Amino acid sequence: MSSQPSALRSYVDFYATGMRTQIATQFQYRAATYMYTLGMVTEPVIYLVVWRTIANQHGGTVDGTGAGQIAAYYIVWTLVRTFNIVFTPFGWEERIREGQLSSQLLRPLHPVHYDMATFAGHKIPWLVMYAPIAVALSLVFHPTLDPRPIEVVVFIVAIWGAYVIRSLNHFVLGMLTLLTTRATSIFQIWFLGELLVSGRLVPLTFMPPWAQSIAAWLPFKWTFYFPIEALVGGMPTHALLTGLLWQCFWTGVGCVLVWASFKVAIRHYSAVGN
Repeated sequence: MSSQPSALRSYVDFYATGMRTQIATQFQYRAATYMYTLGMVTEPVIYLVVWRTIANQHGGTVDGTGAGQIAAYYIVWTLVRTFNIVFTPFGWEERIREGQLSSQLLRPLHPVHYDMATFAGHKIPWLVMYAPIAVALSLVFHPTLDPRPIEVVVFIVAIWGAYVIRSLNHFVLGMLTLLTTRATSIFQIWFLGELLVSGRLVPLTFMPPWAQSIAAWLPFKWTFYFPIEALVGGMPTHALLTGLLWQCFWTGVGCVLVWASFKVAIRHYSAVGN
């Protein structure tokens, strides 16, 4: 019985240490970190400018959504984008080629934990450096944003839930690198699907009903659209709680797929370490 709390405490200590290390590292390279953060918000700012222009050309609204609401959506998008940065599946080719995976296999924890702890630690410096960007965007675009306390709480939980789901999904995609030489094509299809039905490119309320129905059954919506709408969309309480349950569901699915894909993929791994 005592081993379970001890194991949990070990994981907590591991994540806390990994995050502290990355926080210190990122602040040591403040200029590079700030430029990286600035680059991450470029995509949603472009979408914001485009949709604001469309709204202004159609009497100030798009499908009943005002320009201020559109501004709020994409400004919150910039924050969600910052939290959704995880280790890319494209990076697994280098890990295998350079023998980095070999050294990871000698460590006591599953490799997914090292990536998740590392990128979780990145979030704190990125958040600090994002704050003035958010203020500047708000002054320029005048978002309509007045969340309830429960929406703020759900948003904070949801952005971390989105990070976990996306981390697990990308790890599973990375395992394909050990199974096929054409994994890049699969990655591109995956990211295209994410772009179209996650709320990244277009808010899902602007999409046709059939696209919204498809999005509801895929993990993408719960990593982008749901966290954004939790803060800006005025969702009823039951919808907020249902969204968190969906995030729990996709986290569970991701954990199972990580376990299964790693078990299968590692049998095909034959690289040597440095």
